[in-house]
Amino acid sequence: MTTVYREQAPPFPPSVRRRDPATLLLILLWAGAAAVVALWWRNTGSVVGTAGWLTAAGRISGLLCGYACVLLVGLMARVPLLERRVGSDRVARWHAMAGRYTICLLVAHAVLIIAGYADLARVSFWDEANTVALHTDRVLPAALGTAVLIAVGIVSARAVRRRVSYEFWYFLHLLTYGSVFLSFGHQISLGAEFAGDEVAKGIWFALYLSVLALVVWFRFLMPVVLNLRHRLRVESVHREAPDVWSVVMRGRRLEKLGAESGQFFRWRFLTRGLWWTSTPYSLSAPPGSARLRITVKALGNHSAAVARLRPGTRVWAEGPYGALTADRRTTDQTLLVAAGVGITPLRALFETLPGEVTLLYRARSAEDLALKDELESIARRRGARVLYALNGPDGKRPRLSPGTLHGMVPELADHDVFLCGPPGFAEDMYEALRAAGVPNRRIHHESFQM
Repeated sequence: MTTVYREQAPPFPPSVRRRDPATLLLILLWAGAAAVVALWWRNTGSVVGTAGWLTAAGRISGLLCGYACVLLVGLMARVPLLERRVGSDRVARWHAMAGRYTICLLVAHAVLIIAGYADLARVSFWDEANTVALHTDRVLPAALGTAVLIAVGIVSARAVRRRVSYEFWYFLHLLTYGSVFLSFGHQISLGAEFAGDEVAKGIWFALYLSVLALVVWFRFLMPVVLNLRHRLRVESVHREAPDVWSVVMRGRRLEKLGAESGQFFRWRFLTRGLWWTSTPYSLSAPPGSARLRITVKALGNHSAAVARLRPGTRVWAEGPYGALTADRRTTDQTLLVAAGVGITPLRALFETLPGEVTLLYRARSAEDLALKDELESIARRRGARVLYALNGPDGKRPRLSPGTLHGMVPELADHDVFLCGPPGFAEDMYEALRAAGVPNRRIHHESFQM
């Protein structure tokens, strides 16, 4: 039986359409890379011979690698400006890209420097590698950090990532902090650009210390403050559909969180088997002053265990995160497209988005429509539409083609579209929406894959 969530936020809250800061941030990040290249250029004299070219290339790749490490860690810091304004999924893509650049630059730095030194000393590459690693000050810790970063990069490759648990991937990623720490002393003591240049050295220290401060504050101290202030506990757990459960949590002064419909938190339930990992789940109802609700589908060990939570269980939350909010709207007409448990953030938006709203919900069968009673109640109350796309009696999936979408939603190209569902569904729907004439800037989507 579906349990209707009783505590509702006031509908149609005022929203401010804020400018997306992503472009400006990317310009600043690339400007930083240009400044690193300028530092190398200023401190590089004439380059002569094979050894000179190899070591010069090794130096610039090392400098850029050090800068990429700052970006890599900074993008992991969960800074609200990034997580709430740019969007967690886009920040994750930037982080993945920075990771690939970092690994490539790291390998290039090591290979080029060793090759240059080997050519200068007239010894083999492997003999020089042994000398550099074991007999050069601060190189061995940097080599260990390099091994850690490469291991993280391998596990993060898509083919490998699908075969490891979220928990293993998550905890291995935390070793990135250690690898950067191990390599920092090597950068300062052996970096030719910092020798005798106190200004450059001071800026490099400031860069790393600033990122360290962001990580300590936003990843460690702020969650402690949040949870001491709001003291979340499980109030109740309700079955919504096969293998789909809602968890209602009660806390104090939850309006101070600043959470919005469409956002998510990272949840850690302090009970046996669940306390050691945090998992992102979206709010499936507008946040209230005393309660928050998530709705979870049993897709793994962690999500399946959520159904067994007992009232009174303490909850450790981090957030709110995500930019799939009303701020993204550009028009007063909105189409929400959900599949499976992707209905959760869109259910909250369905209740609170201003203007004319239509919800299209894709599921295998009527039994799989989680929160169906709530959706229809909201639709009646606000005069909105709920459309279902269910498999036929023979199990055949409905074809959501551009023509079908136009038939369901006239003037579709004039709508904002909020999209949430499994990756394959989201990709197919994005292509169909683009073919139906919806501009890219009006298709809003966040992926919550690891």
